[in-house]
Amino acid sequence: MPPVLNPEQTEAPLRAALYFRVSTGRQAESDLSIPDQRRQALAYCAARGWDVAIEFVEPGMSGTDDRRPELQRLLDMATAGSAPFDVVLVHSFSRFARDHFALEMHVRHLRKAGVRLVSITQDLGEDPMSMMVRQVFALFDEYQSKENAKHTLRAMQENARQGFWNGSKAPYGYAVVAAEQRGAKTKKRLAIDPVEAEVIRLIFRLFREGDGRSGPMGVKAVTSWLNEHGYRTRLGARWGIGQLHGILTRATYKGEHRFNRKVWKTRKAKPDADHVPVAVEPIIDAATFDAVQASLKSRNPKILPPRVVTGPILLTGIATCAGCGMTLRTGKTGRYRYYTCSTCARQGKSACQGRSIPMDKLDRLVTDRLADRLLTPERVGDLLAGLMERQATKNEDHTARLTALRAKISDSESRLGRLYAAIESGVADLNDQTLKDRIAAAKTERDLAQIAYDRAVAETNPRARITDQKIAKFVETMRSNVLTGDTPFRRAYIRSVIDQVEVDDDEIRIWGRKTVLERLVAASGGGSPAGVPSFVRKWRARGDSNL
Repeated sequence: MPPVLNPEQTEAPLRAALYFRVSTGRQAESDLSIPDQRRQALAYCAARGWDVAIEFVEPGMSGTDDRRPELQRLLDMATAGSAPFDVVLVHSFSRFARDHFALEMHVRHLRKAGVRLVSITQDLGEDPMSMMVRQVFALFDEYQSKENAKHTLRAMQENARQGFWNGSKAPYGYAVVAAEQRGAKTKKRLAIDPVEAEVIRLIFRLFREGDGRSGPMGVKAVTSWLNEHGYRTRLGARWGIGQLHGILTRATYKGEHRFNRKVWKTRKAKPDADHVPVAVEPIIDAATFDAVQASLKSRNPKILPPRVVTGPILLTGIATCAGCGMTLRTGKTGRYRYYTCSTCARQGKSACQGRSIPMDKLDRLVTDRLADRLLTPERVGDLLAGLMERQATKNEDHTARLTALRAKISDSESRLGRLYAAIESGVADLNDQTLKDRIAAAKTERDLAQIAYDRAVAETNPRARITDQKIAKFVETMRSNVLTGDTPFRRAYIRSVIDQVEVDDDEIRIWGRKTVLERLVAASGGGSPAGVPSFVRKWRARGDSNL
């Protein structure tokens, strides 16, 4: 009996493009799903006499997202004209897409280009009934994907509540380490990387205090300083302003990491109620971190208008009347100038009774009070007595940092020693490129650890600590800059130690912050302060003759 010919074999064989996909990197690493998809696809094509024109492999990519390189390459080739294949073959429609809208959109684009989408396990035709069934399949695939995502997220949230890490890249300054074994799974936590942590501490110190030759730096200045001094990111790239701002504002560094902050697909922020706190070891103490946030907020041009910094009025943005801001008012001839309640001026005395005081008088009262009652070695010493006592308590933490860095250096040198021993004994070939790369990496790690160690040791230098001599130098510099000089220059220094000058009917109250004194004295009073910090513990004038 003559063989029965397949109708499709009477014409030119169809050209098939094979598309394989798995959702996670773990599936791709197991190397089971994609080979099975390929085996079934090749058998399917052989049974029908189709020629395999090309293969597209997408390992570890979600089907709910169109941003897949191989999928986009397939679609570009299919719709660019004269497609090199007639059929796109997948194991199931869910391999192509798990979004029913995206699936139908791509099917229509392929059909317009003369290309069909065929599933091995869901073999459907092109009639209306088959189209409806395919759409039903797609809806179920999308529903299943969302259910899986919901259960996966719930498990990851519980993992985070228990203090474990969920598998993303560790923030700069930390490393992911094994914590415990639960069956076949290894639970992991964040641990401080001693070398990168020193860079984080350096960034915060530059922002708050400067490098010893200048005052506190802004984000842009810190970025430039790091790049000019050879500091690089984990990937060896130069630092950027956005990266630095992200580090300065990331609460992880004070031990308050939060999981589930954003929608992974859209990167939109989730409500605070959805965040899961994860306890991590802090690199920066909470007081320092909060002070940096206050400083960043005060420097924000949306909070602090440029006119407050560059205007010709000494107490702009500082002087207030019972909580209302005060503004400059002049007489008809412009000869007399007053600080006047702005709310009263705009809305009348029903909004605020309003106070008014000659500008020269208030300026003189404030500067004289600062010079005579605050900027004295005795008063500054009293305010910072607690800090000078706390300096001694940091020795233990500093010793632990040095120990960790020494261990990092020792580990790198040990690995280098083993590599050199392997070369000397003939076990390894010096010309092996992999060996050369490992030696270079170990040397780099050792050198970076040594630099971090040297920098940490330098912090023990007495010049980095607040002393009576530094207080005296600070007082001398500040008194001179507050009492004399151009108005913008004097205002910058006054704003550094004053948060508010409150004008009342019977008295004038001056408010400031201890943390600013700590920062400026530590920098020897040499830098030009920027901005007016807020939301920090304050000092104020007492009822007696002392500030």
